[in-house]
Amino acid sequence: MKRPDEGGARRAPSPGTRPPRRAPRVGVLSLQGDFDRHRASLEPLGVEVVRVTLPRDLAALDAIVLPGGESTTLLRLLEATGLRDPIHAFVRERPALGTCAGLILLARECRPLPAPPLEVLDVAVERNAYGRQIDSFSAEVETSVLDGPFLGVFIRAPRIRRLGEGIEVIARHRGEPVGVRSGRTVGLCFHPELTSDSRLHRWFLGEVAGLDVPPARGPAPAAAASPGGRGTGEDHP
Repeated sequence: MKRPDEGGARRAPSPGTRPPRRAPRVGVLSLQGDFDRHRASLEPLGVEVVRVTLPRDLAALDAIVLPGGESTTLLRLLEATGLRDPIHAFVRERPALGTCAGLILLARECRPLPAPPLEVLDVAVERNAYGRQIDSFSAEVETSVLDGPFLGVFIRAPRIRRLGEGIEVIARHRGEPVGVRSGRTVGLCFHPELTSDSRLHRWFLGEVAGLDVPPARGPAPAAAASPGGRGTGEDHP
């Protein structure tokens, strides 16, 4: 008979063996808006995407994305679900990316709204400043954080009207700021998730959030979804 420590004993891992890498956990606020398009952009980058609809969903997240939608509706839903205070605490301490209405939620100033925004990004934003649905467009955006321009999709997009101290402009359209960063908080006027180009999501995860994402395998195409379809941007309530 074999002793317990003979034959069938489990071998100790060899020196230098690393445990399996835990996939970064990235939340996407999923109360309203185009949250599923962000999921589709993030998952190929090797992250675990968590839909955030209740405060408990924020547990153990490494970063969060606040998607496009309607800022008035999102603010009301944050209150109704009890998420406002937990989300506010999270984005003050952890990496956050806001696109279109998500930028409005992160901004310090934007009127009129049914409740104050989260005020973690020192910018003033004007809702729907590029016009309504019929005025939506796609255009190349100059960015300082990527190699080459990025095709931005602007759907009822907000405009950044004031830049506070310490705000870094990371993207411009015709010289006007359309992407900003402050520490680990990033806000974009446009929708990167509506293209097949994942470079901005990859940059946010790797350079801003400091997460371990696999290297890019070459340039991604930048074909955009048509902005004339169902809206995912801002609109008046």
